[in-house]
Amino acid sequence: MAEFDIELLLETQVTKVWDTWCTGAGEHTSQAEWHGTTHLLFPYRGLFVRHRGDDICVAEAGQVLLCNAGEDYRVAHPVPGGDSSLVVLIKESMLRELAPKTLLGDGERLAFRQERLRIDPRAQALVAMLRHSLRENIAEALEAESLALTLVQRALGPRTSHAAGASSGRQRLADRTKLVLAGDLTRRWTLAEIAAAVGVSPVYLTQVFQQVEGLPLYRYQLRLRLARALDLLGEYDDLSQLGLDLGFSSHSHFSAAFQQAYGRSPSEFRQAVINRHANR
Repeated sequence: MAEFDIELLLETQVTKVWDTWCTGAGEHTSQAEWHGTTHLLFPYRGLFVRHRGDDICVAEAGQVLLCNAGEDYRVAHPVPGGDSSLVVLIKESMLRELAPKTLLGDGERLAFRQERLRIDPRAQALVAMLRHSLRENIAEALEAESLALTLVQRALGPRTSHAAGASSGRQRLADRTKLVLAGDLTRRWTLAEIAAAVGVSPVYLTQVFQQVEGLPLYRYQLRLRLARALDLLGEYDDLSQLGLDLGFSSHSHFSAAFQQAYGRSPSEFRQAVINRHANR
């Protein structure tokens, strides 16, 4: 695999969808096929840091990066393992219909005001459904287009997304915390251990992280593990082992958390989405 690989999964008059992989071996720039068009980028594996001028954005599963046409940025990988993302480009006129007006700039050119939004678990599940369906060649164009539009609408919706907002100092603390957790996704951290790793008190850490990311620290870590499970479901025959490998205490714990987040058990999700091609 090259340091940065791209695969076009879908191209219609309405949307384009790419799957991307980066090994994390070095930096790469924004000069990809979609660079000249405003688009959405959904990380689903790993973590990377995007540098855009003086702005820094830590990107991981559970959020969408809102990328404006012609923006130049560099991507770096402070945590080993690289990253993968799904890139979704929607026809401009349709994106204007889907995006809340508060997210868009005032000029004639389509541009987002925000750099990123945190998305809810159902949007994460839609990312996995769209990617798996296209990679397994089991979604016809109409179905894939509908999935892509539903994903974008949910990811940008004010009731299903959260815009990070805090001082630069608090944002940096939240970002340092993300790097610590991403460095060992399966570890059963205690709050005191995380706070010690980032150099603040446990109380202050919980308050700041909740303010910046819009969810408690424990739930953030749980969502990271579940997002990784979505990515790996097709690679495991034994789902109990998958849960254990991701740091869950038991299969029942893993299955219950997955069901609560995505509305289906791991086996049901795999059967409905990943193994669907076997039943066609």
